[in-house]
Amino acid sequence: MKENTTIIVLLGPPGSGKGTQAVLLAERLGVPHISSGDLFREHLANETHLGKVAATYVNKGELVPDEITITMLNERLMEADCDNGVVLDGYPRTLVQALALESHLDSNNEELTMVVNLIVPEELIVKRLGGRWMSKSGNVYHAEYNPPKVKWIDDEDGSELYQREDDKAETVLHRIKIYNEQTSPLIDHFREEGMLVEISGVGEISEINDAIYEALG
Repeated sequence: MKENTTIIVLLGPPGSGKGTQAVLLAERLGVPHISSGDLFREHLANETHLGKVAATYVNKGELVPDEITITMLNERLMEADCDNGVVLDGYPRTLVQALALESHLDSNNEELTMVVNLIVPEELIVKRLGGRWMSKSGNVYHAEYNPPKVKWIDDEDGSELYQREDDKAETVLHRIKIYNEQTSPLIDHFREEGMLVEISGVGEISEINDAIYEALG
């Protein structure tokens, strides 16, 4: 990276629209969108050294240690397409990762531009995620936003719709609880540093994106 780059971190619970906003913002700024989840999948699929090490934890159902995630991200940030900046999505996820990111940027004479925390009421997240239903053929419906023509029946093959465990209300609430516990110290850290900007994740996608972009000044 070089001086005067735009480095933005997007935070937000599952169902906040963080990934969508990160992609749109990256396109708007002309910088890469780096999703930690996508990066992990890429390393695992390509069986890189880091991917193989990460796989030993993933295969046992364990969390991948911070140092592996940090190394993966630091390597990605040193690639040429990040010279003008980056929008980070899903990283940092812990305070250790946040401090490592700041250290990495500092060693390259850089610093974070802004950390955006998308605020979405818990009940709306449950509504967004908890309303998703699937068919055996892979079609996705939403009880409110995209319902099937006949309740709980797939429009195409007539099969009965089902709900993934991840999308059930009690699972969604658990995911939100874990997210809040994990990121609370992170949010406090960025707030204390004066880097945090809180933006409502409720409303039209384009309007939320405008609000994030305008916060850059």
